[in-house]
Amino acid sequence: MAKSSHSFTKKKALSLVLILALILVILILLRSCSQARLHLSTAEGRADFLASLGWEIDPDSEEYKRVLIPDKLEGALDDYNKMQLEQECDLSRHLGERCDQYTYQITNYPNTDQTVLVTLYVQGDRLIAGDIHSTALNGFMHGLKAQ
Repeated sequence: MAKSSHSFTKKKALSLVLILALILVILILLRSCSQARLHLSTAEGRADFLASLGWEIDPDSEEYKRVLIPDKLEGALDDYNKMQLEQECDLSRHLGERCDQYTYQITNYPNTDQTVLVTLYVQGDRLIAGDIHSTALNGFMHGLKAQ
């Protein structure tokens, strides 16, 4: 009895697994390449990134700090990371690491007379966290995308 040409063999299964693995690798590379093209290590790159999200900043308001991410995410920092997870960032992957913190005043935040700031946490050209927040006592904080 001759084998059917439509039978599922080990060779076909292996080929299918290899093709799926190749597709997965390509998708991961595309994602990492798109983040690398952000050029977040430069002021112009950060301004362009924020503009792509709809935010205009005052570049002269830049404040820079080199910060250390704690070894544990507890309390408010754990809550902050939950917000980061919603925007595909995860500080838990960077525990104990240093990063650059850049803060700017947003000039086009709608419907508020409060001072509104954006903070970006960057390693090299990669965004690892970020938020939009007001400086008012009864202020607000949310992810980088417009609410």
